[in-house]
Amino acid sequence: MSAVSRSEKPVGRLRRMLDRLSSSQEDLESEELREDAETAGCTRIGDCHDRQIVTVTGTLRTVTLRPRAGVPALEAELFDGSAALDVVWLGRRSIVGIEPGRKLIASGRISMSRGRRVLFNPKYELRPLGRE
Repeated sequence: MSAVSRSEKPVGRLRRMLDRLSSSQEDLESEELREDAETAGCTRIGDCHDRQIVTVTGTLRTVTLRPRAGVPALEAELFDGSAALDVVWLGRRSIVGIEPGRKLIASGRISMSRGRRVLFNPKYELRPLGRE
């Protein structure tokens, strides 16, 4: 027998099917989001670094109104299967279409705040509904 690790062995259709059946729903959704980011040509959030200009895509998990320094700020958590980042629109109380569960593409410069990745006032594009 060879000492080849499981990740180095060729994966057949049966193995992939068994892996999908034994995976949790969250794992499957994360894998789908990672594949979606790759096909859209976007940077994975987990690969983003401080001060880097990026285009990312994912699903909004939460949307909250949280004032920053007395100014209204709409905050959303964007998740792409690899990691999450906060998207913040300063001076906005709401934006039509920005709601939990919605997919979007956002572009801007990553910054770090309290150990989390943040995109302030990004350019964004809402993904069409019905693609889910």
